[in-house]
Amino acid sequence: MLSKPKIKYIQSLGQKKHRDTEGLFIAEGPKIVGELLRSVPRYVKEVYAVKEWLKDNSDHAQKQVFTEVSDEELERLSQLKSPHQVVAVVKKFDAEKDIVVKGKISLALDTIQDPGNFGTIIRVADWFGIEQLICSTDCADLYNPKTVQATMGSLARVKVFYTDIVSWLKQQKDIGIYVTMLEGKDVTKMNPLKEGLIVLGNESKGIHEEIIALANEKITIPGKGQAESLNAGVAAGIVLSHLLT
Repeated sequence: MLSKPKIKYIQSLGQKKHRDTEGLFIAEGPKIVGELLRSVPRYVKEVYAVKEWLKDNSDHAQKQVFTEVSDEELERLSQLKSPHQVVAVVKKFDAEKDIVVKGKISLALDTIQDPGNFGTIIRVADWFGIEQLICSTDCADLYNPKTVQATMGSLARVKVFYTDIVSWLKQQKDIGIYVTMLEGKDVTKMNPLKEGLIVLGNESKGIHEEIIALANEKITIPGKGQAESLNAGVAAGIVLSHLLT
């Protein structure tokens, strides 16, 4: 049985200030926890799971960090409305300072503040083999439980950098910058790219004018209906499906 202080401690990791202080975050569910155990096992510090999950993972190399909990305990640990079998406490990934953009496609995110959208973009990036996202400092927190959940484990494979995006983009002299807008070149008629920075902006406010001014190309997804805009994750998937070689 878990102690009340232990449960309270794990619950506290749902808040950014505690995640930042402890250098830890929470991941939940068989899919996400399984991906983390496969991709970055050394970062998984504690796993709390019901008997069914433990039985299915009894041969796992990391089982020394597994602890059995009851359904009631799992519910108290979980950040979800409907807890699902397993909660893991995971160390934040080591921060990398060097951002290499030559010879590849990277996504740059300007003020993507919704954690679910942010996590979806990370998952989409992983699907298309995008290795990294460069984010403005006011983007959602990578380790927000809703972000982690939406990535479905892809945060273990996609590097995420936070920086002063305007200053950073100004330094990128020898690579194309493509900003997504309502008006621009039709992505369905463009040739695939071998390298470049594709900028996605806030759904309601779009991309900051300072960033638009740095663009080599303004690009758009042609629409036929009356919707005001696309979900940022959906837009990322459509753009990448047309522009990747």
